[in-house]
Amino acid sequence: MKQSDTKDLTLLGNQNTEYNYDYNPSILETFENQHQDNNYFVKFNIPEFTSLCPMTGQPDFAAIYISYIPDVRMVESKSLKLYMFSFRNHGAYHEDCVNIIMNDLIELMDPRYIEVWAKFTPRGGISIDPYCNYGKSGTMFEQMAINRLMQHDMYPENIDNR
Repeated sequence: MKQSDTKDLTLLGNQNTEYNYDYNPSILETFENQHQDNNYFVKFNIPEFTSLCPMTGQPDFAAIYISYIPDVRMVESKSLKLYMFSFRNHGAYHEDCVNIIMNDLIELMDPRYIEVWAKFTPRGGISIDPYCNYGKSGTMFEQMAINRLMQHDMYPENIDNR
C-alpha cells in the first residue's frame, strides 16, 4: 500500500479507538486496490460476531465469512472489525445481518463480486446459516453470483463438518 493511499484512513494505527455499540456503517473505510488488473478473492473470517434477536433482545452468536473480489476500492480491516462490533446491540434477524453487511460493503466498495455467509450457533435446537451474494451487473461476475448461489451448500452438514 502506498503511503499516499493511507492518508484518508483514520482507524489504522489509531491507539485511541472508540467502539460503537450501535450499528454504524459510517465506520467503514477503504483504500485503493493496488492490483486492479487481477481478479482475486479477499476473505475475512469473523468468528465472534454478535447481534441481538429483535424479538427477545437475547444475544445471537455467529461466525461470519466475507469473500469478495475487489475492483478499485478495498475495505480496511480495522474499520471492518469495528463495523462488525457495532452490531453488538443491533436487533436484526440472522438473514437481515448477512444482507445488511453485504449491502453496506457493496455501497462502500462496489466490488466485482461479494458473498457473505453466517453460521449462527443453535438456539432452541436450530442453527441458521444464511448466505447471500452479488456479482457486478453486466460482467462475468453477475453470472458467477448466479452459479455460486445455485451451487451453494449442496451437501447437508453433519456433526463432523459444522
